[in-house]
Parts: sequence; C-alpha cells; structure tokens
Amino acid sequence: MSIMLAVQHASNSTSALCILGAILITATIIQVSLCLRRDFLAFKALGPGGTPSTVPGYIRVKLLGLFALRNPYEPAPIPEDLKFKKGYLCSDALPQRPHARPETRGIAPHRQITQRADQDMFVALKRAIEDLGAKGGDHLTIGTSCFEKKGTGLFSTSPTKRTCRGEICHVHSSDGSLHLTLHPLDARTVLEAGWGERHPISRGGVFERFVPKGFLMVYAPQKYSEIAVVLEIVKAAAWYVGGEGSMQAI
Repeated sequence: MSIMLAVQHASNSTSALCILGAILITATIIQVSLCLRRDFLAFKALGPGGTPSTVPGYIRVKLLGLFALRNPYEPAPIPEDLKFKKGYLCSDALPQRPHARPETRGIAPHRQITQRADQDMFVALKRAIEDLGAKGGDHLTIGTSCFEKKGTGLFSTSPTKRTCRGEICHVHSSDGSLHLTLHPLDARTVLEAGWGERHPISRGGVFERFVPKGFLMVYAPQKYSEIAVVLEIVKAAAWYVGGEGSMQAI
C-alpha cells in the first residue's frame, strides 16, 4: 500500500513539474513575442528608408546590427595609402556644435530621434541643397536618393569615389538629418566637432556593398544659422565624391 502511495505521489509531482514547465515555457514565448513585436514596431516607426518596413527587412537589419560599430563617434583610422593627405574642411573653421548629441536609432533606416528639425527648417535645408545642385552646372545634379530610394539627393555626374550612383548626400524629411560620404580627415573633423556620427555599418570592406566607409550622419540643424555649417559639410562631401570639378562649379 505504501509503495502504491509513493508511486502515486511521484506521479503527481512529475505532473506538477510538467505543468509548471509548460507554464514557464508559454510565459517565455509570450514575453519574447511581445519584445519582438515592440522592436518591430519601433523599426517601422523610423519610417521608410533603404530597407522595406517588412518582416524580412526587419530580420535583415537585425542581422546587420550584429556587426554595428560599438562607438559611432570614434573616427575611423586614417589609411596610410590615402591619396589626398588633406581634407576639404579646416578643423579650426568648423565650429563646435552647441548642442548635446541627439539620440539616434536604426541602421536602415538610420534616424535621429531627438532634436528633429521642424518642417520649415527641413524645407530651408532642402532648398539650400537644391540651390547647391543648381550652381553645380554639369558637375552636380539633384535626384531621388539612391541609398534611400526616396527623398532628395545630391549627385556628382562624374564621381571619383564609388558611392550609390555618385550620390553625395541625401536629406531625411522625417528628422532633417543627412547622410553623406566624406574624406577620412573631414569625417574626423565633423565627429570631433559634434556635428555627426558614423553610420553603424560604415566599416568598409565587405560592408561597402551597403554604405561607403566614410558614410556619416550629419545632425539636423537646430537654428537657421546652422544650415550654413551643414552646407559646408555637404560641400566637403561634394569635393570628395565629385573631385575638384564639383567645387570649382560651386
């Protein structure tokens, strides 16, 4: 009799453990599902960009995130075989940005979450870039961003550096920030002055199939006077991507 009771007790204990295990597994699955859903919605909230706002697009971005830069504010090493030993920008001519760095998120899209430009500021910046393109004559042109597949982009018609169809920069309507490609020394100047940060996967090598090594985000201007500073950085990108001809035109 005692043996039967012991067997029954063991069976009941096993059943209880199985039920508890099933509850824990179910709770874990629900918790993970909720976290994934929140993360996916945050990805979609960044708006349209170079990656479709779909589940496959989300998975692609999460995989790329495994290789993201740990510190996007740290300049990349200067290559020893750099052809042009000087950049376009003078470190003492670019003022220190008078704001704390904004919060940014994402890879594709890569966006500014705080300190976003309002619509009037964005329009003023966009027009300034379009004016720059108009002054460029045969050397520069305005079109739809090749990287973003939407939005305004500035292009070199005869690029000397490989980017997406000669794209120099593009501006984001959602936050007023820009992405552009800079000479390594100019990139360092911009980073040290606090005007931008490196794109999360601008590592070079195999990642250049996605973005160039010198690919930076330039933060949205907070005052109209800051548009002039941003334009100087855009000119530096035009010089680097399009060569001397682009700068002589503007």
